[in-house]
Formats: sequence, structure tokens, C-alpha cells
Amino acid sequence: MEGFRVIGGEKIRGKARVQSAKNAVLPILAAAILPEGEIVIRDCPDIRDVYAMAGILGKLGCACQWNAGKMRIDPAGLHHWEMPDELSKQIRSSIFLLGPILGRLRRATVTYPGGCEIGIRPIDLHLKGLRALGVSIVEDGGVIYCDGMSMRAGDVYFDYPSVGATENVMMAAALLPGVTTVHNAAREPEVIDLQDFINAMGGRVRGAGTQLIEIEGVKALHGADYTPIPDRIAAGTLLCAAAMTGGEIELTNVRPWDLVPVCDKLREMGCRVIDGRSTVALAAPERLRAFSQLQTNPHPGFPTDMQAQMLAAACVAEGTSVIVENVFENRLTHVADLCRMGADIRVNGRTAVVTGVPGLHGMTVSARDLRGGAALVLAALAAKGESTVEHIELVDRGYERLEETLTALGGKIFRVQR
Repeated sequence: MEGFRVIGGEKIRGKARVQSAKNAVLPILAAAILPEGEIVIRDCPDIRDVYAMAGILGKLGCACQWNAGKMRIDPAGLHHWEMPDELSKQIRSSIFLLGPILGRLRRATVTYPGGCEIGIRPIDLHLKGLRALGVSIVEDGGVIYCDGMSMRAGDVYFDYPSVGATENVMMAAALLPGVTTVHNAAREPEVIDLQDFINAMGGRVRGAGTQLIEIEGVKALHGADYTPIPDRIAAGTLLCAAAMTGGEIELTNVRPWDLVPVCDKLREMGCRVIDGRSTVALAAPERLRAFSQLQTNPHPGFPTDMQAQMLAAACVAEGTSVIVENVFENRLTHVADLCRMGADIRVNGRTAVVTGVPGLHGMTVSARDLRGGAALVLAALAAKGESTVEHIELVDRGYERLEETLTALGGKIFRVQR
């Protein structure tokens, strides 16, 4: 087991380039099995979830080569429609392959996906969307058998704007004759990026970023060379690191408009935040101020993937902050370890009331999910003394060599064997 040893008290300051977005790259990798030609994904982040997805693609018959951040995928050998059980259970995003496998082979078999334990994340919306396209689905013993021989374009309505379900339908419909319409679609930037990728392969998708997406099926897709969008969550995490430690940071390779909810809260906490064309700079005050309330919601609301990091920042802010988690029911598991570090947090259901303390102290803590683990790393950077964050394999799922990035910014953080 690997961990991070963190010596707190150092200000995070300097300049850093933000990686490509995990939540954009994974569905793009899934969609890479749709065309007849080779796909090149540039600036592909070196993270565990990408390794797992590439492993699944290889088991399905695709050829994958990864060198210096460039992923080459040749889907010509795709012939398996049964996703490998062990790899599929490692990442939630394995479910993204359901739509494109059906689009190519008209059959798919998949086990229920794995990932972080942040609450019940049913795939019923994915299955509902595929059924609306004529897919026959049978669930038996944790295995989902899909028969798409009668697939057709159709109208899909989602009761909730699920990102994954929206993306699965987009990929499944890309090669279906006719026009598929998705109502109450997710509006996240990563959905727009998937639309742009499909269109770069010759697809005809429009409306992403709104609640109504139309997919006009084409006979075939071709290869493409594509660079995914920057990671707004990785960017927000680094901004919080500088804010919590009283530092200054400039981020490059960012899209400031994707960071509006996070930057708004950091400004409310007393930070000076300046947006450039593809940069964001932050200067923190001597001590952060509490924000009144933060509620997570689907885009364009505050992203649930930044809730844990903002809660950590609230722990050292002057005053009381209220956080309401509206997306996942079990996304406050990092609270117990933050309290062990000296934080004052009261939890009632999905609501956390955080009364800021002058400082945190070092402690051995354990990551229980990706973003909660990142929050514990931030708390350790701001704490007095030495901390150890265990189970960082969860953090590695979404952050590319986080310890190297933070070390380059002045932090004292080391990867250790436990």
C-alpha cells in the first residue's frame, strides 16, 4: 500500500499546467471504438482510470499504444462484446463502453461497474436510455445482457440529467440511422467535449451543453486526432491548495468559464482570483473567510467533485460554512478524518456545518474515495506537523502524479510505501 507523507505548513505558490480532464478522457476512450480508423488522443493523463480503460479496450480486441501522453487506439480488431469482469469492476467509467459496443457490434455483456464508494449510483438511467433505442436488456446475477439487433433512433427522456447516461446514448446513437433526441440531457462541459470528439470523427451531434441533444446517425465514422479539455476538478483542487495554505498560484491550460462556481466561492472566502484567456491566478488572504452556503448540483451548479476540497478549505476559514451534498448520499466520509486533524464539523444527513479553526494538526488518515482523498491531502498541506494519507491509489485514479505537482509548488509531500 502506498501513501503520501506530508509535512504541513508550507505555502503552495508558483505556476502549474493542468492535466486533461479525467471525466472527459474516459468517455472519449470509450467512443474510440466506434470509428473504422485510428484514433489519437493527445495530452492523455497518466492516471489509474486511464490505465484501466485502456486495459478493457485491449481485452475487447482494440490495439492501444500510450507514449509520452499520446494514446493511439486502433479499433479494427474489436470483436468481443463481453467486458472483462475484473477490469470493469475497477472503474465506474467502464459502463461508458456499453453504448459504443452496442453501436459497433449490436451486442454487449457487462457486469455492474466498480469505482469509489460515494453512494448508490444506479445505472437504471443508462439502461432506460438504451431501451428507448430498441435494446433488449436482461439482468441476471449481476450481469447485464444487451441485445441491440433491433436498435433504432428514438426519443430519450431522463428523469435526472445523468452525465454517464447522456453520454452512453450519444455514443450508441452515433451510428444509428435517423435522429435520436435526448431530453433533459446533462449539460456538463465533458458532455460537450464528447460531442466535439464524435463530430471530429465525422459524427453529427448538436445541442450538447443544453438540455436537448440531437444525434443524427451516420453510416460510418473515421479516425481522428483529438485533445480533450482541461480538468476543471484538478484545477479547482490546486486552487484550494493555494487558498488553504495562504499561497499564490497561476494555472495554465484551463478554461476559466468551467471554474466559475469554484472561483466564486474562493472569492467569497477572500481570495483574489483573476481570469485570463486560458489561465487562472489566485492570491490567498492571510486567513480564509467562511462562505455562507454551498450546495452541489448538476452543471451549471456547483460540482459534486469539488465538494470535499471546499469542505477542507472551510475547516481553516474564519466563521461557519454550510455544505449540502445533493448529488451523492455518501460523499462526506472524509469528515471523520478531518475531525481527527482538529476540524470542527457537524453532519446531519447530507448537510455539513463547518466551524473554522485556527489550524489543523498532522495525523495519519485514510482516503476512502478519489475526491475525499484529495481533500485529506489538502488538509495535510495546511496542517501543523506531519501527516500520512493512506490508500492513495484512490487519489491516483484522477490526479496525475499529484505529489510531484505539489512539490514543484513548494509543498513537502512524498510518496511512501506503507
